[in-house]
Amino acid sequence: MKPFDVLIISGGAVGSATARELSRYRLKIGVLEKNLDVCYETSGRNSGVVHGGFAYDSGTWKAKLCVEGNQGMDQLAKELGFSFKRCGKVLVGKSAEDRESLKRTMAQGEKNGATGLRLIEKEELNRLVPAAVGEFAMFSERSGILDPFIYTISLAENAAQNGVRYFFDNEVTAIEQKEDGYEVTTTQGTYHSRWVVNAAGLGCGKISDLLGIKGYRVIGSKGDYIILDRRTGDLLPMPVYPVPSNTYMGIHVTNTTDGNVIIGPNAENVTDFTYYGVPQENMDYLARSASDIWPCIKKGDYIRNYSGILPKWVDENGVIQDFKIEIRPEIAPNAVNLVGIESPGLTAAVPIGRQVVRMIQEYEKLEENADFNPVRKAIIRFEEQDDETKARLIKENPDYGEVVCRCEKVTKAEILEAIHNPLGVHTMTGIKYRTRSMMGRCQGGYCQMRVAKMIEDELGIPETEIRYARQNSWIFTGKVREE
Repeated sequence: MKPFDVLIISGGAVGSATARELSRYRLKIGVLEKNLDVCYETSGRNSGVVHGGFAYDSGTWKAKLCVEGNQGMDQLAKELGFSFKRCGKVLVGKSAEDRESLKRTMAQGEKNGATGLRLIEKEELNRLVPAAVGEFAMFSERSGILDPFIYTISLAENAAQNGVRYFFDNEVTAIEQKEDGYEVTTTQGTYHSRWVVNAAGLGCGKISDLLGIKGYRVIGSKGDYIILDRRTGDLLPMPVYPVPSNTYMGIHVTNTTDGNVIIGPNAENVTDFTYYGVPQENMDYLARSASDIWPCIKKGDYIRNYSGILPKWVDENGVIQDFKIEIRPEIAPNAVNLVGIESPGLTAAVPIGRQVVRMIQEYEKLEENADFNPVRKAIIRFEEQDDETKARLIKENPDYGEVVCRCEKVTKAEILEAIHNPLGVHTMTGIKYRTRSMMGRCQGGYCQMRVAKMIEDELGIPETEIRYARQNSWIFTGKVREE
């Protein structure tokens, strides 16, 4: 295999955004991803909120890149075909102390360049979010929500369509400097590249160490969530947050682009970056806390829980630091090191990618790729079409007339298109994230085996080789009985 010009370690939102931005230039780019898809860790385990940029210290990368990402999200969603709603967000307060805190937050946001921030009183709060509990609020009209799965997938698929190669199940185990670049060893082989970009998220500390840039202390902040049924969606037109602290936005309630409601997260420092269990006591705590600002939470509406882990870079005193975006030529020439890319990393992913490009351009001239195409064709969501369009689609392709997932009303045509995705992902969650099949009230009770059979038939994969999400998550280990 010919050497790459750039190898990006990790295909999450930041890694894939960086890959897409670099594919605007004539470069041979590879992405090494340890998982079997691009959104199995932090990028797919979050609140899906597009932040306004008011919650971060002025002058930081977090503040600057969050505001830039927020401002460009409408155009990005149009190009890539992911769901994005600029629905606004409220931070509700109840005391004089809360009011002063919100005033400080608003002033900080305005200094950061965030727009559309204002204090509102109870009457307007009740009009915007009738079920919210508060005497007043800070309203951020430019905040929004997106589908974090499709957002990350769309960045990766567009990068791939522009020539970037993705290598899944490739966990980096060693990096060695050579005269002409780097030799990167993974669990699947060895790759050579002139440049390396560390976008490894939870693994950023490990990769930084392998590059020789040692000393970064990265901790995990685990947050748990509850997902509520769609029937609660009409009660929450926008996210509702409490008054934030200096380091934590608090347990909040968030609407999703698909009509569900998410409760959470809490925040717990962890050293195990692979455990995503949600204890019952944590779920109870989430519900109690969130009910103080949105008292519409009932156990009968719970359909699933999940958790995510943020990689936080902290100093020797445990104080959370800003994003680190650096090139250390005296230690690791031709390596861009990204450390502590936590929230608002989802909002800031594309601006981070642009910054990586600018930093590489300080060392070499990049030739523009005249064939770069910023547009990704999204899978058509049949259920969202009008009757005339539905009739036309079925006439053109009868597979649109067969519903496989009853809860989310996902058709056979959509699932087939997802199975043949540009990245070559064929796990069950790979199809789930691309179509919302198995995401409804029954959580795949009806459609999961049908989807598995379609993967088997379409790709010629034996049923015992189909995995749910991760390397050893086999769906079937053999037959219950022989024919």
